[in-house]
Amino acid sequence: MKNYDTVVIGAGPGGLAAAYPLAQTQKVLVVEADLWGGTCPNRGCDPKKMLYSAVETEQAVQRMGGHGVEGEVSINWPDLMAFKRAYTSTVPEGTRGGLQSAQIDTVHGVAHFVDSTTIEVGGERYSAKNFVIATGQIPRGLNIAGGDVVETSSDFLDWDEIPRSIVFIGGGYISFELANIAAAAGSSVTLIHHDERPLKAFPQELVSQLMELMRARGIQILLNTEVSGARRIENGGVLLEMGEGTLSADAVINATGRRANIDGLGLPTAGVETDGRGVKVDGHLRTTCPNIYAIGDVVSRTQPKLTPVAGFEGRYVADEILGKHAEHAETIAYPQIPTIVFGTEKLAQIGVSVNSAQKDTDRYSVETLDTTTWYTYNRVQDPKANVILVKDMSADGEVVGVATLSSVADEVINQFAEKFAERDAGQEPSQPIYAYPTPASDMSYFA
Repeated sequence: MKNYDTVVIGAGPGGLAAAYPLAQTQKVLVVEADLWGGTCPNRGCDPKKMLYSAVETEQAVQRMGGHGVEGEVSINWPDLMAFKRAYTSTVPEGTRGGLQSAQIDTVHGVAHFVDSTTIEVGGERYSAKNFVIATGQIPRGLNIAGGDVVETSSDFLDWDEIPRSIVFIGGGYISFELANIAAAAGSSVTLIHHDERPLKAFPQELVSQLMELMRARGIQILLNTEVSGARRIENGGVLLEMGEGTLSADAVINATGRRANIDGLGLPTAGVETDGRGVKVDGHLRTTCPNIYAIGDVVSRTQPKLTPVAGFEGRYVADEILGKHAEHAETIAYPQIPTIVFGTEKLAQIGVSVNSAQKDTDRYSVETLDTTTWYTYNRVQDPKANVILVKDMSADGEVVGVATLSSVADEVINQFAEKFAERDAGQEPSQPIYAYPTPASDMSYFA
């Protein structure tokens, strides 16, 4: 048996953010069951944003047509995929190499808790004083007859050729983002959602505008539609059964959500409790077993499950394990966290949500600004640009929340992330969390 001070289970952004500072004074092991680097750089936000770069270019040319730009551009999917793979193919080896250069031991395989101080990986046992669970999430299965013929976002992000027709099942971030990419690449796209309210966390007003823009690009959106079955048909495509009707496509993507990646960890053996959303933790990110922590998307929490949040938690837990926090004090305090959908237009929000404000009209007022004709948006010929401000009337109308839809919504929301962090200066933490991936989200690496 090999002994360590801390074992980190999961080599994604959260696990890495914990492992590196711990390794400066501790003997650390990182265990990874899949791709080194985790979901985000391998088959998540990073490759998705690389594909989206081509979409942004294509859209910018279209918008500026007749305004000083002539000609047309089109997306070459094989070339775009080669561009993406040139990056993602280097991630696993680069990640593991970086850990080893920092004198951090690495093991590839599924970790299983033997007890609260011991795990087993591939027949070898490892003990530690502390453990950090950072295994993230995996796609939730589609519970319908024939669900095995339906693919996932991971498949989409690695297709050699773009199918002529694609159906996305689900009304969340993944469907909206990938549907936009597919449509720009020339596919006939349909998005199906089971009720009338996709992207529920965002203001209905802006979501409706986003859907109008998507429909204008040829994306069909079917709301209040349940998919009951799927089967492969003769041409190699997939036939979906939906209530009384059917719909066929060359490919179908299940984007109905993700779940905590805890299968095979043996958490009950270690006394670690979970619920339907993931691993249960306290204010110090400790699980129900005090020497075992959990961070990132695997955690059951209300904060958005995002890459920069996982990194923030990883750094916090490293300080916690190293004793840099006073005992019984300094529970984790999150800054305002921006969320963003990279759709036909970018949809972003931060702070008190419009949905929450509309339920408490005695305290909050909501003001919508149509900024389409403002210079910033007219300059790039945005077809629709809106900013919604949430003001706290108990604090002299201070802006406490923002939602925005535009081609530069990521830049706008990052400005508000900074503004809110400056306002909260003196209250930990004051360092902003920026929308990811954006240039501003690189700021932490310059420190």
